[in-house]
Amino acid sequence: MAKGLIVRLIGGFYYVEADGEILECKARGAFRKKGLSPVVGDYVEVSVPQEGYAAIESIFPRKNKIVRPAIANIDKLVIVSSVCQPAPSPFIIDKMTATAVNKEIEPVIVFSKTDLAPAYEYQKLYENSKIQTIAFSSKTGEGAEQVKKLLNGNIVAFTGNSGVGKSSLLNYIFPQLNIETGDISKKLGRGRHTTRSVELYKTDGGYVADTPGFSTVDLERYEIINKDHIAQCFPEFEEYLGECQFTSCAHICEKGCAILEAVKQGKISKSRHNSYVEMYNEVKDIKEWQKK
Repeated sequence: MAKGLIVRLIGGFYYVEADGEILECKARGAFRKKGLSPVVGDYVEVSVPQEGYAAIESIFPRKNKIVRPAIANIDKLVIVSSVCQPAPSPFIIDKMTATAVNKEIEPVIVFSKTDLAPAYEYQKLYENSKIQTIAFSSKTGEGAEQVKKLLNGNIVAFTGNSGVGKSSLLNYIFPQLNIETGDISKKLGRGRHTTRSVELYKTDGGYVADTPGFSTVDLERYEIINKDHIAQCFPEFEEYLGECQFTSCAHICEKGCAILEAVKQGKISKSRHNSYVEMYNEVKDIKEWQKK
């Protein structure tokens, strides 16, 4: 038996890095009976016969898992957002950071295309959020070393809507990956999706995961956060939770709310609180059975 990491999944075959080599594996039928499927990022136990395909025998406990695209055991989620062409949406960024925190993944925000416009006004929104932000330009190389340091023994996923420069970022920092890039569609104001499957690339002491199709649509459909847990997914709210006048406080407009007072005093960004309110209102009437 060998312990390995699933780095690729193509046509029912799992490619597992184990003992310095890549094994082409099939998954045992027992997984299907249990309603469990191995995914990229899973640490697995593999049997290697003298002849035929290696087989995945078991999956080690996961730290986390994203449903779509399916990937497990992410340490950091890098959310790429351009400062222009297309313009950033703080709400979409905040929804992604909250999803990451909910999954026990450390979120990092990269503001790209800073050769076209400065990122300062957007970075300022996250000053007190405990979330790292990086300004990056593929033209000047600004921020490249900061992004590279994120790997350091981690599985790092990169996500962002079309046209924000995610592929350009990955190709600049990790040119050996040679990820296809797409032009911006001026008519639509967005880029075309250019990558097709989840894959882990071993580089610079860690693993880079490209996650095609990881969009806000999928977050809304598959990663709904319970309304009572949303506040805990905003790290800067943490020190104020439990300090409100009423234990049932939703931190929207209630009297004696410690979070609202922190917003008033400038300790919490108003933009971040607005995102929280919007997220809360989106899910407050959703029943548990509707989340399945």
